[in-house]
Amino acid sequence: MAVEVLRQCYGTDADPERRLPALSTYLGHTHLNYTYWYLHQNPSLMQQGGDTARALLGGLRMNPALPTFPALLQRFFTQRLMQQKRVSAHTIRSYRDTFRLLLRFAQKRLRTSPDRLAFEKIDAPFISAFLNELEKTRGVATRTRNLRLTAIRSFFRFAAYEMPTHGAQIQRVLAVPAKRFDRRLIDFMTRPEVDALLNAPNKSTWKGRRDHAVLLTTLQTGLRLSEVTGLNRRDVTFGTGAHVEVLGKGRKQRAIPLCKPVAAVLEAWLDETSAAQDGIVFPSMRGGRLSADAWSAFWKKHVATASEACASLKKKHITFHCLRHTTAMDLLNAGVEQSVIALWLGHESIETTQIYLDADLALKEKILARTIPFDSKPGSSAPTTGC
Repeated sequence: MAVEVLRQCYGTDADPERRLPALSTYLGHTHLNYTYWYLHQNPSLMQQGGDTARALLGGLRMNPALPTFPALLQRFFTQRLMQQKRVSAHTIRSYRDTFRLLLRFAQKRLRTSPDRLAFEKIDAPFISAFLNELEKTRGVATRTRNLRLTAIRSFFRFAAYEMPTHGAQIQRVLAVPAKRFDRRLIDFMTRPEVDALLNAPNKSTWKGRRDHAVLLTTLQTGLRLSEVTGLNRRDVTFGTGAHVEVLGKGRKQRAIPLCKPVAAVLEAWLDETSAAQDGIVFPSMRGGRLSADAWSAFWKKHVATASEACASLKKKHITFHCLRHTTAMDLLNAGVEQSVIALWLGHESIETTQIYLDADLALKEKILARTIPFDSKPGSSAPTTGC
């Protein structure tokens, strides 16, 4: 096909130099030089192409063009992540933040601006130093460190196909291990704690009614924060079979039913905002989506208020994700099977729900009650004689 297109260009006296970039893009070539390879395969076209084709082909044979680090990084985001893998906007932001930090670290350590940074400088010792710096200066948790490493590994797996001459360097970077960490039991809220949190927003104000609707909807559906912020009016259905539809992690779509009290609160809130079909369900005061800082302030404010009414909250590390854990624990205590909980929460595997079984002390107490206790008495501190 490519040879036929070039033959038509030369045969009709069209300017082939203007057609080659489009043809190169269509074929997925990383460099325009590779498209001239088709001229080399056809001697008649080579003769018609003249000096320009011969010069480019000579450069292709003698000095294959390798992309620079900035160009490779841009291609990783635009081609691999956005076009080929079609990852979510949340993943794009996470990877973007990782390389933002990496480029700042490179400028500080190597005294090199991002546009002049060479791929050869990003080796395994440099990556290890970057990860250690994150833990030391920014105080990130081990999970966050490993998340940054995941983004870097994804980039170097992409680079392995684009930069085969740097295979040894890429292999050493991919061999940098993730750091092990202690797996604590998850934190979740009891019903008195949930009631205190739901009563925290001032429902006489616009923001209070919005925040109450957010908390109540999340507690019943178990949505992730990114799923809550991404909700639009068209994603919510009322009446018979009331439910919300979300496109969650891994681009999996799922529908979660709404009970009548939650549906009533959410419908009243949407009636108040008069949101259009493409409108945001939980907007900011200015009508846009709430930023990460706004969500953080929103959460800290209501947890602090709820902690004054329910002292047990002060002993727990409560985050917005704990609402999701609370939903799962309620379903588990209601006798819902693990597979159903995994479907409800949009988990990739049923094994992910194991963390809720580990945290359910009431379930373990029920199991203990079914066993026959050992018949033993505490020892005595009184001195005894004999053996």
